[in-house]
Amino acid sequence: MNTSRRPGLELIRGRRTVSLFKRGKPPRELMLAAVEAARWAPNHHLTEPWRFYILGRETVRAMTSIAEEITRAKRGAEAAGRRRELMESVPAWMAVTCRRSEDAFREREDYAACCCAVQNLMLCLWEGGVACKWSTGALTRDARFYGLLGADVAEQMVVGLFSMGYPQVVPQQKRRPAEEILTELD
Repeated sequence: MNTSRRPGLELIRGRRTVSLFKRGKPPRELMLAAVEAARWAPNHHLTEPWRFYILGRETVRAMTSIAEEITRAKRGAEAAGRRRELMESVPAWMAVTCRRSEDAFREREDYAACCCAVQNLMLCLWEGGVACKWSTGALTRDARFYGLLGADVAEQMVVGLFSMGYPQVVPQQKRRPAEEILTELD
């Protein structure tokens, strides 16, 4: 069966991580539709462990200051200034968290479900012409960032911080052939 011309596959193959965005915030309706798509991700026992946060101007300002401070401590003032400029150029931001569990296996299952939800989110946005970059950098592990979200680090973990917007450039990408990563067992 030829799968190369299936619409869903084309959407999946076409999606790219983008770092540079055009001016103009994606419509709120599209972001809400993406969250709607995300919540239909598979999740064991229907735990629905995810929480989505659309970050407003004040939260972004505070988040950018924290990121700048982290970067300054690690790489100096010049790198911190570049980090601030890059973050301020992003049209929209979203964060996703996952509920923690005392059961390590349950927490692993829930985190996997959140990653599926993120894929749904990104594909829905991409279909609407909006690209994302999924970040798990030091900022997403900083207690101050959790505070901005109103998330308790003992109860939730940040799955990712997503910069979003209409792409300036869509990068090309190659992947290894499926035959190189597939093993068929008898």
